[in-house]
Amino acid sequence: MKTLAIECASEACSVALFDGDRLIAHDYLTLGRGHAEHLVPMIAALPEKGQADRIVVSRGPGSFTGVRIGIATARALGIAWGAKVESYPTLALVAATARHAHPDSAISVAMRAGHGEAFVQNFDVEGLPISEPLSLKPIEAAKACIGELIAGTMSEEISAMNTGTKAMTTLPDARHLPTMPAEIFSSDLSPAYCRGPDAKLPGK
Repeated sequence: MKTLAIECASEACSVALFDGDRLIAHDYLTLGRGHAEHLVPMIAALPEKGQADRIVVSRGPGSFTGVRIGIATARALGIAWGAKVESYPTLALVAATARHAHPDSAISVAMRAGHGEAFVQNFDVEGLPISEPLSLKPIEAAKACIGELIAGTMSEEISAMNTGTKAMTTLPDARHLPTMPAEIFSSDLSPAYCRGPDAKLPGK
């Protein structure tokens, strides 16, 4: 079975095509913005235009826009190809990306969340979550991180507050999808934001 992985919930945008767990092709860009313009061309540049039997996409938490773009693209391709569409949590892929380099470590993920906060979640050595994802101020985030390795875009800042921890600055990368345990994947395609939107409706 071929699987297309889509990840665009952070500053990075990445896609990967697998045959089983074997990586066929992969593309990765650090964009900041512009996921909508780059995602579909990145998929189209994969062998056979990325067509797969199964599509897996990040559902967040992360960029509001990036999460929506990824899910909408996965839904559209799923309809066009008659493919099964599933989701995975962004922070689980960050942990999987870190576990690729540190396979025996329990990992805490700390990703920049906006408004000076961090998305944090803890994972065991198998890559399974052992806490809920939260958006917290740095001091609270440091207290919430219990792993010996802290991974993500706020890892340096959070690790500096946690004596005895190591930091690994990293972004999620779709090519590390096979590192995640099967229990991580879900048929739920609703975005997981972990915090309210930045934009506010005008008052009456």
